[in-house]
Amino acid sequence: MYPDTMMKNLPETEKPYEKCSRYGAEVLSDAELIAVLLRTGTKGISSVTLAREILNYEQGGILNLYRMNREELMHIPGIGNVKAVQLKCMAELSKRLAVADRSHQLKLTDAASVAGYYMEQLRHEQKEKLMVCMFDSKCALLGDEVISVGTVNASLTSPREVFLAALKRGAVQIILLHNHPSGSPLPSRQDEEVTERIRLCGALLGIRLSDHIIIGDNRYYSFREEGLIKQV
Repeated sequence: MYPDTMMKNLPETEKPYEKCSRYGAEVLSDAELIAVLLRTGTKGISSVTLAREILNYEQGGILNLYRMNREELMHIPGIGNVKAVQLKCMAELSKRLAVADRSHQLKLTDAASVAGYYMEQLRHEQKEKLMVCMFDSKCALLGDEVISVGTVNASLTSPREVFLAALKRGAVQIILLHNHPSGSPLPSRQDEEVTERIRLCGALLGIRLSDHIIIGDNRYYSFREEGLIKQV
């Protein structure tokens, strides 16, 4: 832990806001970037020291902005509701920026581009989410929808919900997508059962299941790449 230093006593060149103005945001440390967002500290604690408290929480580092909920952030002395909301909004904004940056690379036939598009959205989730991504006849993304939250299980996952969403969008092909909070994207037996069940239902309806992609921690598993679903 660094000694507590009030921001007003720091040289201008060491204040995060001034450093960013002079040299650019890329030179700031994680703590300094968070300090700029916090703007102020609290009684006897600078915003940089406050930022380090967030980073040091359970040694989670910068990912604490995703992992900690608003209530957990507010347990840190000096973080009230306003600062907690600001930090959670910043974390959500970073996820949406990552998605927007990859949107032009999204291709139905490229599992890596689909996984990359949804990686930041799903890799930090604490519960499994099953999504259906819907595509038209030209392989353009029509939209996506969360079908269930919790363990992906063949006996609990409803093909009805999957294909109602697909039919509403006029989709001719779909990709199933879900995350593994453990970080490992390797499929379970239940994942395999869900995939086969949805594939068979889709064949009856004329809506092709093109892939089932499991998102881990910066890793993914594609059923199509592994030869478990035939190439489009």
